[in-house]
Amino acid sequence: MIQQDFAYNVVQIVQKDAGVIGLAAAGSWITQELDEYSDIDLVLVTKEKMGGNKEKMLLYARQFGDFISGFTGDHVGEPRLLVCLYDKPLLHVDIKFLTLPEFHTRIENPVVLFERNNKLTDIINSTEAAWPQPDLQWIEDRIWTWVHYIAGKAARGEYFECLDGLGFIRARVLAPLLQLKSNTLPRGLRKVEKKLTPPDLESLKITNAQYSKASIIKALDNTISVYRTLRRKLFPPEIALQAKAEKRSMEFFKKIKGD
Repeated sequence: MIQQDFAYNVVQIVQKDAGVIGLAAAGSWITQELDEYSDIDLVLVTKEKMGGNKEKMLLYARQFGDFISGFTGDHVGEPRLLVCLYDKPLLHVDIKFLTLPEFHTRIENPVVLFERNNKLTDIINSTEAAWPQPDLQWIEDRIWTWVHYIAGKAARGEYFECLDGLGFIRARVLAPLLQLKSNTLPRGLRKVEKKLTPPDLESLKITNAQYSKASIIKALDNTISVYRTLRRKLFPPEIALQAKAEKRSMEFFKKIKGD
């Protein structure tokens, strides 16, 4: 596959560089789910800190293939990430630049493609990877204000803003909670079509809306219903429910609906 061919070519390049400690592959490579449409996620571990220095990261990235463009991952809060596009063949490659101490803290155990003196393998064997879990209190503290916001914008006719708001809740709240319910990694909307059960997937589908007030109101109503069901099943007693915010936001929403 083109992703593997690209990665093994990078191995040939970096193993000649004494400043490189190791190279690993993450994402779909770990679960052997690469297909013709997959991006490739690489982790480059170097002696000198490169992450956060765009020019140094670009110097490395340009060596690895027919480089078209690249930008840092500030949009996802990760300045050590370089998002790249290569040509011949056209391929999206994410390269995370880490030092060896930084490699200790990770969300998954990547597949080591190259390393010096087993340094990456030793860290993987002696430390735990921890995938970020949904912060249930963070969600409950915000959800009812978001409901109020979307309802108000629907009443005003700001439908694109409503569609964005519903999509945000679907990606940041509903999809992760449904994945938590099904004991899969909470990865937002990534691969939910394959990972969720048909009933759970249907729960996401009914939160989609068309560009109309009636459709947005219905989708928001469904979003609230799905959230309440998941909250009832998943939230432990120590999560402080925002009862007043829920009550007042729902009163406002019912007024907008015309109930």
